[in-house]
Amino acid sequence: MQMGKHEFNRVKALIALCMVSTLAGAEEVQHLSITVPGGMPGLPVMTGIARTGNVAKITWDGPSGYYQLYQKTNLTSPAWQKFGSPNLDRAANITTLRSNSFFRVLGPVPQYAGARACLECHESVHAVEMSTRHAHAFTALKAAHQEKNPSCLPCHTVGYGLPTGFVSETATPQLAGVQCENCHGPAGNHAANPGDLTTRPRMDIAGQVCGGCHNGPHNPTFDEWQSSGHFAVVEDMNPPSRINSCGRCHSGTARLAMVSGVPANVISTTLTNDANVGITCAVCHDPHANHVWTNQVAGIVYTNQLRQALSSTNDFFLTTATNFSSVYNPNINICAQCHNHRGADWTSSGRPPHHSPQYNMLLGTVGVLPVGVSGGPAAHAGTEFLSGASGRLLLVTNQCVTCHMQAGAYQPGPPEVAAVTGHSFEVRSYGACVDCHGAGANDDSVRTWREFFLDQMQEVKAKLDQWALTKAPDVLRTNYGVRSWEYTVPGDWSSGGPGPTTAQQALIPDNIKKARFNLYLVLYDGSYGLHNGPYSLTLLDAARDWVQLELNQ
Repeated sequence: MQMGKHEFNRVKALIALCMVSTLAGAEEVQHLSITVPGGMPGLPVMTGIARTGNVAKITWDGPSGYYQLYQKTNLTSPAWQKFGSPNLDRAANITTLRSNSFFRVLGPVPQYAGARACLECHESVHAVEMSTRHAHAFTALKAAHQEKNPSCLPCHTVGYGLPTGFVSETATPQLAGVQCENCHGPAGNHAANPGDLTTRPRMDIAGQVCGGCHNGPHNPTFDEWQSSGHFAVVEDMNPPSRINSCGRCHSGTARLAMVSGVPANVISTTLTNDANVGITCAVCHDPHANHVWTNQVAGIVYTNQLRQALSSTNDFFLTTATNFSSVYNPNINICAQCHNHRGADWTSSGRPPHHSPQYNMLLGTVGVLPVGVSGGPAAHAGTEFLSGASGRLLLVTNQCVTCHMQAGAYQPGPPEVAAVTGHSFEVRSYGACVDCHGAGANDDSVRTWREFFLDQMQEVKAKLDQWALTKAPDVLRTNYGVRSWEYTVPGDWSSGGPGPTTAQQALIPDNIKKARFNLYLVLYDGSYGLHNGPYSLTLLDAARDWVQLELNQ
């Protein structure tokens, strides 16, 4: 991958900030934790008081610069007293605790300058950012005749309602539209003295930066995202042994560093205090530029701010040991970048395939089939045409997002109905099914389909259990019972303890290993056959036959 000068400098700055954090201590890097209309707060905002033992931690947020914390013990005190020295951390620890203390914090006065002040040093970023929808946010507001609406202006201008911020199109035209300072904070002091690192605008990929505007009933993107699995980091991604392997899909900071071309050894030594950030908005959306993608199924050309394409038809997977930069391909489906089988193979015995084979199942490129039997992509992969006179392409030409990101318009009511942006990634509607499946594509038919596939999987599981209790070698039956067919670390089909050891896995016949592999692929695809029904059935049929061969021995 190649990086432009501005991208390279941005990555260097990110690494420098993380190195400073690492050297300063073991605390996590501080990310924006609140949503404020307009993006990055221009003034300090208190965010919390948390007590641990005899220490209370006061936190606040705001733009770059020094802050001074003040306290007083009661409301009748004549003046606020300084607590500690000015700091850049936006946090302070208090060891002298009182039950009736009050706190406030003062920070730098915001100096908004507008994007033109950034042009001299960030020309390439400025040029591409000006082509995005953000730059034309005020124009969109005017088209809706809301350019004087104070409830709309904070998210369509720079710094509205704050000192030196937007006042009107006539008085402050340079601050109309969403610009650099909406996301990075006031930059006037930085533009005046670029060498002062304390005033360098913040670079924060936290979803809260976007959530200040992309929320509420008209555009609840942030609210929906917070309800999704992309929001949370379920395990600690900071250990160096994990950040480069698991972090590529479970850590927003790690993935963006990899996409930007930061070497693995640099990531493991500089981001280890900042890996527990979810898959935030900026991981999928490039805030600085539009990209042009060609739909590989329909040939449709899209211009948007997605970092990767909406669809692809070539097989793709990325193992945890693979060098990321050597295989990264932005033309692969944006969801498939992470929702792939990670190099799963039936000969591996340590643990089942990862819970992420969706893209490969959609294309029918993972799993074990008998000689002479072939699979293939599903109709839901968008590779087929509708029959009949219409000749229309299937509506799944955008693959995953067609079903998982169905949108709905805001309805003012009464009663008011909030918009739907699809960023919960749950299939909450079957509207996308209607043109192909008609009225039958509803909750009842989908439930019936899921129940059918669950029965099919349970039948294979029952046969594997039967083999474990009647045909497995004595040492396996004695030590593991019904888990005799399992991986060393059993998957979700089994509970109660470990499976056969690495050495004992050699006692399990290949047919059983192939069968368990196929069974877990269908289970961990998570769609109960809806992604690729015919292929999923083929995998389960093959698994059932292989187990039966062993039962017949």
